[in-house]
Amino acid sequence: MTTRRDFISTISAASAAFAVAGQSLLESSPARAQSGTPLAGHFDPKGKAPSAHTIAALKKSSQGLPFADTRDFDEMNKGFIAAMPDLRIKADAGHDAVDMERFQFLNEDREFDSIHPSMLRIARLNNNYGLYEVIPGIYQVRGVDLSDITFVRGKTGWIVFDPLVSAEAVRAATRLFQEKVGEGRPITAVIYSHTHGDHWGGVRGLDIKDEDLASGKVQVIAPVDFMDFTVSENVFAGNAMNRRLFYQYGLLLPVAPHGFVTQGLGHKISAGTSGLIAPTRMVSEPIEEFEVDGVRMIFQNTPNTEAPREMNTYFPDLKALWMAENVTATLHNIYTLRGAQVRDPLRWSRYINESLHRFGKEAEVMFASHHWPRWGNERIQEVLRDQRDLYAHMNNQVLHLANQGVTINQVHNIYQLPQALQQKWHCRGYHGSPEHNARGVIQRFLGFWDCNPATLIPLSPEASAPVYVEMMGGAEKIIARCQALHDAGDYMIASEILNKLVLAEPANKAARELLADVFEQLGYQQENPGLRNSFLSGAYELRNGIPTGETASSSSPDVIRAMSTELFLNFLAIRMDSRKAEGLAFTMNLSTPDTGETFLIELRSATLTNIAGYQADKPDVAMTVNRADLEQLMMGTETLESQVAGGKVQIAGDASLLMKLAATMVDFDPRFEIFPGTAAPVSMASHEPFEADTGSAIPE
Repeated sequence: MTTRRDFISTISAASAAFAVAGQSLLESSPARAQSGTPLAGHFDPKGKAPSAHTIAALKKSSQGLPFADTRDFDEMNKGFIAAMPDLRIKADAGHDAVDMERFQFLNEDREFDSIHPSMLRIARLNNNYGLYEVIPGIYQVRGVDLSDITFVRGKTGWIVFDPLVSAEAVRAATRLFQEKVGEGRPITAVIYSHTHGDHWGGVRGLDIKDEDLASGKVQVIAPVDFMDFTVSENVFAGNAMNRRLFYQYGLLLPVAPHGFVTQGLGHKISAGTSGLIAPTRMVSEPIEEFEVDGVRMIFQNTPNTEAPREMNTYFPDLKALWMAENVTATLHNIYTLRGAQVRDPLRWSRYINESLHRFGKEAEVMFASHHWPRWGNERIQEVLRDQRDLYAHMNNQVLHLANQGVTINQVHNIYQLPQALQQKWHCRGYHGSPEHNARGVIQRFLGFWDCNPATLIPLSPEASAPVYVEMMGGAEKIIARCQALHDAGDYMIASEILNKLVLAEPANKAARELLADVFEQLGYQQENPGLRNSFLSGAYELRNGIPTGETASSSSPDVIRAMSTELFLNFLAIRMDSRKAEGLAFTMNLSTPDTGETFLIELRSATLTNIAGYQADKPDVAMTVNRADLEQLMMGTETLESQVAGGKVQIAGDASLLMKLAATMVDFDPRFEIFPGTAAPVSMASHEPFEADTGSAIPE
């Protein structure tokens, strides 16, 4: 079984010049541990029990929740055909790609004082693990990944919607499906609902032959601009996104009552091999109808909602409505903690409303890429209306508050969903939270500034922290006061003050460990998995530091091939340290004869730019390389030197300029420090100078 240390050694690494970056089941002790006393059975030797204040907070927060409404459990269980035969699914590399054994403690008939009761409820729902019938002809395998894989019966074979994160998970799901239902019929089409990695990364597990794609025997269908946004959304800030995933997705936390419990949309992301097959047909019109292997489908493009490109699908002859990830059993993210452009909640609401009135008035079943279906037209309309109102209310009322002077630094403590929506389980914050989504709405419309000039050009936190510490009387007084705040259950103010001390004195172990204790209690109290994971991950790193070990590339060659040449060149401009480029200036022509692309690349004023379709009359250097050979450089399978020697690359002019440009590129540390004093030396895997490492496929 893969240990946490083994896992950390396989996370994506930043590459060299020209690269594109990218558990045991533990019981909570019934005995109460005293403040500051490590808890027996906790996965972390320094871990603490939930305090009396945390237990009281959890009890209070669960009061008034609609636990009598058990329809989700009925719907989750409906249509069950067979469980997955193995709780663990091996990756091709030998480790566990999927390990559902870790989550079986959730099935115990008891509560946990370290888990919010509402989170425990969604975690138990996410323990579904097997094959289910949606209606005759539509089936889902759930629980083998963060997302579900769906099979729709076509005239000659099976149409697959959203093939998970990894090939190993897809192969296991497909084996069970074919054994119980599929009758060995072939895959005739694949449909990607949207651009996030947990909806296409496992497509190679379907074993689709290239010749079948080329002949049209197998179609791959996606919303317009799918390839551009699939790659670009995660490339420019990919290294930062992967690091932030450690917090939102709790990648260092063992699955345990005091650690990782669920991700809300599902449990863990499978740790297998990701790939990508480019679509052979794009859905480009707002509403577009055509048959796929004899099945009539109406596609509804919903751009800039849950993903930059996404589409719902209605099956009019089956009265079945596929809502992709636009409507699931949760409040989703307007602002996602891993980092992404803030989403448009009003547009999101409007597309749900369109689905309701165009399809929802007659649909008899509604299903999606996460969670479980809803049956019956009344239930479908209820969920669609609630979700429509959820995103519209968040947009409109946050802006209502903003127009009364409430700022981005206040709104999360003021904005509340209406009681009618709070009483609906499918509107609870299991993925997005009202708190961070409210701030996201203001960020979308007004940006980061709260209009107080004192915060307009702030000092870096570590620059101002020493003055705060001095004014508060020094470390000893701060620790004593914050210990008292901790013991009184005033965790938020304690975290704000201790954070100043940790920033001012990174080597102050007592400050780091007390802040970790505070974060741990705040984590236990969260209903939202991303918030819980972030607080507990902060506690973990403050206590233990960032794990060491060599990192390795986790890029998919398919994703690298999908990267446009322009996107590759744009990312070089991000990777370039402009301080190293001072005084360096040149003009370069790049040509890829096999694709007919040309680029004019200029380095001026320590800034690298490019423009497609142009060439300089007298470039300082010119490079001619087929796009197919450029991809080999990007994947690190060949070096520039070997390709020049082999005649695959022709360079005219001053070739030394390429090496000078390469010298300005820096490696992004895939485990950069978040809290000072937690970093340890990292040995990054070596890469060829032109290797492009996009990192892991980022889900959600």
